[in-house]
Amino acid sequence: MRAIAVSTFRADPALVEVPKPDPDTGEVRVKIEYASLNPHDWQRADGAGADALPLLVGVDYAGRVDMIGSGDNRFRVGDHVFGRAGGPAAGPGTYCDYVCVPQDSAIALVPRGLHPRAAAALPSAGTAAAQILEAVALRGHETLLVVGAAGGVGSFLTQLAAARDVRVIAAVRGDERSRMGSLGAAATLDVTAGPVAEAIRAACPDGVDALADLASATPAAFAAHAAAVRPGGIALSTLGVAAGAPLTGGVRGIDFRLDPNPALLEVLAAGAAEGLLRVLIDIELPLEKAPQALDRNRTGGARGKTVIVLRENGHC
Repeated sequence: MRAIAVSTFRADPALVEVPKPDPDTGEVRVKIEYASLNPHDWQRADGAGADALPLLVGVDYAGRVDMIGSGDNRFRVGDHVFGRAGGPAAGPGTYCDYVCVPQDSAIALVPRGLHPRAAAALPSAGTAAAQILEAVALRGHETLLVVGAAGGVGSFLTQLAAARDVRVIAAVRGDERSRMGSLGAAATLDVTAGPVAEAIRAACPDGVDALADLASATPAAFAAHAAAVRPGGIALSTLGVAAGAPLTGGVRGIDFRLDPNPALLEVLAAGAAEGLLRVLIDIELPLEKAPQALDRNRTGGARGKTVIVLRENGHC
């Protein structure tokens, strides 16, 4: 089958041919129609050690079940499904024609009314957004600063928080006021237009109740954003830099860890199918263009999700 993989040490991801997998007991094999790109994909590829090769890229997918492993199973051949392969870190790869996953993993049926390309964009970013909102513990009529709000996670987080009557301050690169406002952001700050701290103070003179930083890669940059959080508030990092950040004023730092599960996938998909949650797709590319898409994502400034198209499907 076709796959995007890192085949040799320090090599870039490339299109290769690998054997088609067969499902083990309790697994399903999915014929992938769409996969979606996450920063985790190129980060994992860049860090691949020689003992992990070949490493197939990708974790998010949507497609049809085409084979069932032995034993009991909650799925049937022909089911339209989507999910996240593997746990919070590693996975078998989804930029490929087929993937085998346990039937009790983060996999769910695609509901009627939701196109599989949108379903493929939901698992990692949608789950992260929902769990980040729970982690910062905002219940409405409070303020959340989202740094890196224009990407997949930020777009979902802005919508979910606004639906809970949380006032979202979206920090993005470039002029995204119209788009972020349409997602529910109360204010949008262009971090390239001037000092970010001054823009945050102007938007929230009394500070914010919580920070969700999806972009800062160093403790110092994270701490600079966390300075806007009121005493006793929460500052969350998705890049693992909160633990080493010099936070003041009793602000509690959290390094977020994703916990994918099928129940949450079902809730997110139902919301998307009903039009309550918009799935913003930035670009669709064929499988052979996936390496270029990974390079593009490395530069940052994503606007929604990148979807890798393996097979067109009109199911909805």
